[in-house]
Amino acid sequence: MVWLALLMVIVVRRGEGQVVQNFYGSTCPNVEQIVRQAVQNKLSQTFITIPATLRLFFHDCFVEGCDASVMISSPSGDAEKDAQDNLSLAGDGFDTVVKAKQAVEAACPGKVSCADILALAARDVVVLAGGPNFNVELGRRDGLVSKASRVDGNLPSPNFDLNALTSIFAKNGLSQTDMIALSGAHTIGASHCNRFADRLFSSSGADSSLNRAYAEQLKQACPRNVDPNVVVQLDPTTPNTFDNVYYQNLIDGKGLFKSDEILFTSSASKSTVVEFANDGGEFNAAFVAAMRKLGRVGVKTGRAGEIRRDCSAFN
Repeated sequence: MVWLALLMVIVVRRGEGQVVQNFYGSTCPNVEQIVRQAVQNKLSQTFITIPATLRLFFHDCFVEGCDASVMISSPSGDAEKDAQDNLSLAGDGFDTVVKAKQAVEAACPGKVSCADILALAARDVVVLAGGPNFNVELGRRDGLVSKASRVDGNLPSPNFDLNALTSIFAKNGLSQTDMIALSGAHTIGASHCNRFADRLFSSSGADSSLNRAYAEQLKQACPRNVDPNVVVQLDPTTPNTFDNVYYQNLIDGKGLFKSDEILFTSSASKSTVVEFANDGGEFNAAFVAAMRKLGRVGVKTGRAGEIRRDCSAFN
């Protein structure tokens, strides 16, 4: 009877948001190639495709789980994408998923969720930027809820300390090592000046953990009362390449956000930063493991979700 009870537990757990590789093997066997081609087409228009799509995946999974709820557009402006923390999400990330969905629908109508397309696109942009390739588990359904009110407090802030960062990732089943590895996504992308201005201009001067020469460069790029549209690269060394230089920058005091630099200045995380800085292979392996775990957060299957015809609207 014990084995029967154990079997029942396993069956129940498999029904709770399981994702698997090759989920569309019989219903849309070419889905990965179709999405990859759409991402490449979008990248040929603008490099912003890469950081925008990766960030979109992260913001989606941390609110309601990986269910493409961040894609929903609300006529009343109260969907996830309308929340303050999501207003800086670049339109190119959304457009990448929309274009990929259109291409997939042309080949396999009504078979592939927007959530799975976003997960595939996030992997593809990492690879296209020179990062590691990895298999993406699939089988997500698109969520049925998207509310701006559910975003606040569920995304990390540029000013978080190590405890706050570790806690918000742990809430999603991710370890501190996962958090440090996923922070490595800041090896590409850019930020508006107002997200880190407090590190440059305070009554006591620039943040002491900032490299002095780097702080001066940032002040020139982002002076007081700068145009709010001005952006600065997150990685000042290799901004368009997915690599481990982000961690080398942290050791040099060139972490743009407080939440970046704190990974090196905190004793509990410093050794991991040094390890990733010294060994790109270690970082790649940790990043892949963390991305696969992230992709399982809050997954909906069966009647808990749907396969949207249009990623921006519920069916």
